[in-house]
Amino acid sequence: MRVLWVCNIMPPVIGQYLGKECSVKEGWISGILMRLAKEKEDVELAISYPVTEVSEEEKREAVIENNKKVTCYGFVEDTVHPETYGGESLEKRLKDILEDFQPEVVHIFGTEYGHALAAAKAFNRPERTLVGLQGVISECAKEYMADLPKEIQNSVSFRDLLKKDSMKKQQEKFFARGEREKEILKLCGNVTGRTAFDKAAAKRMNPDAKYFFMNETMRGEFYEGKWNYGACEKHRIFFSQADYPLKGFHYLLQALSYIKDKYPDVTVAVAGNSLVNYKTLKDKIKISAYGKYLRKFIKELDMEDKITFLGKLSAEEMKQQYLKCHTFVCASSLENSPNSVGEAMLLGTPVVASYTGGIPSMLEHEKEGLLFEKGNPKALAEAVMRTWESYPVVMTITENARIRAGKNHDGDENYRKLIEIYKTIRRT
Repeated sequence: MRVLWVCNIMPPVIGQYLGKECSVKEGWISGILMRLAKEKEDVELAISYPVTEVSEEEKREAVIENNKKVTCYGFVEDTVHPETYGGESLEKRLKDILEDFQPEVVHIFGTEYGHALAAAKAFNRPERTLVGLQGVISECAKEYMADLPKEIQNSVSFRDLLKKDSMKKQQEKFFARGEREKEILKLCGNVTGRTAFDKAAAKRMNPDAKYFFMNETMRGEFYEGKWNYGACEKHRIFFSQADYPLKGFHYLLQALSYIKDKYPDVTVAVAGNSLVNYKTLKDKIKISAYGKYLRKFIKELDMEDKITFLGKLSAEEMKQQYLKCHTFVCASSLENSPNSVGEAMLLGTPVVASYTGGIPSMLEHEKEGLLFEKGNPKALAEAVMRTWESYPVVMTITENARIRAGKNHDGDENYRKLIEIYKTIRRT
């Protein structure tokens, strides 16, 4: 069975073999790839991924575990601006790849970038095309502003003007990507998803597509280790991403106004680069309007020395933050099935998350975590403080979360399901 993957990034395991720097994101793709190498399934695999230069488009062969050979193809795409579409040149490159490899099944990972549409158009065989829903961009666009006041939504910093990247512009880009997502789904006869939320969205966009339920396998680091109440740093909150309003960091800041009155020692660690630096002239030029809003909030809370942005973290470094914190918070205005929640659950870190999108399909309230009404800072604060005050609740959700996540993200089961999906599609 010949299968072509169309990926958002060069999978880390391929990058290591080819000696190329690549993102550590989407590590679960490497997980599936390594399973394909270990098992005896008769799958001949090719992987295509974005590159920045034409010289990197050349066909290569990577040899991974058990001498498994994988054919690798690059295609040039501007992934920094995912709202753009490469058009005819991108479609032509994908057609060249398809003609060279002659796949029986094309598996497109995600709808976020233009190459997904280009691949669906170039292959033009909906019955043999499978697309995996990650986020649901068309729905995220609607919730992008996450209840920010109108004057903040419309505010623009010097950086935003220079980059033409204000919050309004960012939301417009999400809407543009959402329209492309709808077009992609119409061209794909098969969809994988993992929540009631994404299943409903897929059916709205293409009622005729076959929907296959398949969970993701997380990065290997998160299957080892266990959160320990006695070893965690008390009243420390970990937040995995605060880059843009959709992620809801401002909800957490609002919640802190309630939390710090009772727990003045509360601290927050945030993965990713700081949005609020304002010490140097360069910082002042680079700060976004959203960053200014967050910075003002943090100053008013008098928590400048208690909120730390940790920078880019490896999988192992993320794992250590989950283990170190007292509570992991996902405050997004909308998510499908955030990997951060799955990672925290695998480790048994107490999870407090928005009741939104696909999150309720990942965990049950009060059984495997605590869910709060989306966009309700007081409810968020109460849920966080409950994880600090009710030892029986914490220990119950810790153990239950590990069991639930172990099933959700079982690598053996997810691999079996993937092969079953490929075989089903191939028979059409």
